[in-house]
Amino acid sequence: MTPHEKLIFVDLETTGANLVNDRITEIGIVAVDPDGCIERWSTFVNPGRPIPEFIQGLTGISDEMVETAPAFETLADTVRARLQDGLFIAHNARFDYGFLHHAFARSGHALNSEMLCTVKLSRALFPAEKKHNLDSLIARHELIPEARHRALADADLLWQLWRKLNAVVPYEVFSKTVQTLRQQPKLSLPATAES
Repeated sequence: MTPHEKLIFVDLETTGANLVNDRITEIGIVAVDPDGCIERWSTFVNPGRPIPEFIQGLTGISDEMVETAPAFETLADTVRARLQDGLFIAHNARFDYGFLHHAFARSGHALNSEMLCTVKLSRALFPAEKKHNLDSLIARHELIPEARHRALADADLLWQLWRKLNAVVPYEVFSKTVQTLRQQPKLSLPATAES
């Protein structure tokens, strides 16, 4: 991690946890430039299949909300441009990166971003803590959620978490931990969610 690096906080909502059968319903991205400029972007995605009732209840995203949204194939170039030239940061990055990887592959594109998982980051920095899901981190670090299980709001929570960790963890420790975690091998898919 360098002070001159773009940070890209990403969260997805999906129709379920299966990378092969389920699809993305919402994408949220908070990009933070080295100069501190923040750009927030989100979109619904038409998954091309019904959203299960349980997922609708969890996220508040209904079939009606996504029926006129673009398919991922239509959004692929825009999403790829927003993910370029920065560090991909997500909570359980295997889940979000895995879904995007599969969505890009189905649309004839590739996703090749270096990534960092905030679950692993929390575990490395606070090994005595037992829980590292996002709700636990919200409580532990006094984060302020705008909404839970909505893509942009959860991506914003990760940006809040990043700033809190920078404030409470010595810079050398934080930086070294980030460097160690981002040097780990690429994903071995599939994965399930811990959010």
